[in-house]
Amino acid sequence: MDELLVVVLLLLLLSLLFVPLVLLDRRRRGRRRPPFSLLVVAGSGGHTTEILRLLSCLSESYSPRHYVLADSDKMSEAKIRSFEQKRAETFSKSQFSLDRIPRSREVRQSWISSVVTTLYSILYSLPLTYKRKPDLILCNGPGTCVPVCLSAFLLGLLRIKRTIIVYVESICRVETLSLSGKILYYFSDYFIVQWPDLKKKYPKSVYLGRIV
Repeated sequence: MDELLVVVLLLLLLSLLFVPLVLLDRRRRGRRRPPFSLLVVAGSGGHTTEILRLLSCLSESYSPRHYVLADSDKMSEAKIRSFEQKRAETFSKSQFSLDRIPRSREVRQSWISSVVTTLYSILYSLPLTYKRKPDLILCNGPGTCVPVCLSAFLLGLLRIKRTIIVYVESICRVETLSLSGKILYYFSDYFIVQWPDLKKKYPKSVYLGRIV
């Protein structure tokens, strides 16, 4: 639970820093209708492949699609552009964007330094999330999704923009959640797992079987 305590303290600090943003927002409220602005968090390794498989099942109502990836991720951009190029052959009005943020935590990085880099990544993600104002965030476990989702959660607390956060745990996670999953389990609106053992351990989660 140490990582959750750190996250809560960071959110409290950031809420004090960004309360003035509430006074700048004067949007009209109304019922949400298609299209739905979608923010997708990509990650290195198999995360991007899995998330693109999920996106292939979505209609064009989820548009535009704003992809966020770590600044050190060299492979995901090519996969995303290839996916969107093929999608444009079916949907002529397909729209997407690519944004990069600092990676919140590197492999084998110490917890102490991770707090600093995560805070920096959240500060970087806040103006991006505020700019995009997505209706829905879809992510599946890369470390990059933590600062993005926490930024969206904070904007919701400040009543600037209510964003639905959908977290899909990787198919590779059979008995335990990833670090990102352990944190975002408490902040996501829908937490989807792909193995029954995880549903037993985490009752808030939704088990749909294998979906990717």
